[in-house]
Amino acid sequence: MIALAWQEDRAEHYPHAQQILLTFDAGAANATRSLRFKEDLVALSRRFGQRLRATLYPPYTSKWHPIEHRLFCHVARRLSGVILDSHQTALEAVQRTHTQTGFTVTPRLLDTLYELGRKCSETFLDINDKFIRHDPVLGK
Repeated sequence: MIALAWQEDRAEHYPHAQQILLTFDAGAANATRSLRFKEDLVALSRRFGQRLRATLYPPYTSKWHPIEHRLFCHVARRLSGVILDSHQTALEAVQRTHTQTGFTVTPRLLDTLYELGRKCSETFLDINDKFIRHDPVLGK
C-alpha cells in the first residue's frame, strides 16, 4: 500500500524528497521487534531509491496518530447506515468521504494474498544492523 501511494501520488508531489517519513501503529505485523517488518522496509527503501524514516506509535495508541485521528471519524460517518454487501459498495462509500476543508480519501482494494508465518531471511539477520539506525532520543 505504501508503494502504491508513493507511485500514484506522493512521488509527483515531492520530486526532490531525500527521505520518506512513515508512521505506523506498532501492533501485529508492524511490531517494533519484527525483523520481517524491518526487512520489508529495507526492501521498500531500495525499491524507491529513498531513505526511509519510520516512527512507530505504541500498540493501542492509534487514536494519537494524526492521520488516523483525522481520517477515521469521517470514514465512520460516511459508512453510517450503509449496507456493506460488496467490496464495490464499501469502496464507493469510502470514496465519497470528504470534509469542508478539502480532505478526501482515495480507497484501494488490494487483492494480494499475504503469506502467513513469513520468517526473516538469514541474510537479513546477519546484516540488519547495517541498515537500521535507531533514533538517539527514543532508541529502540
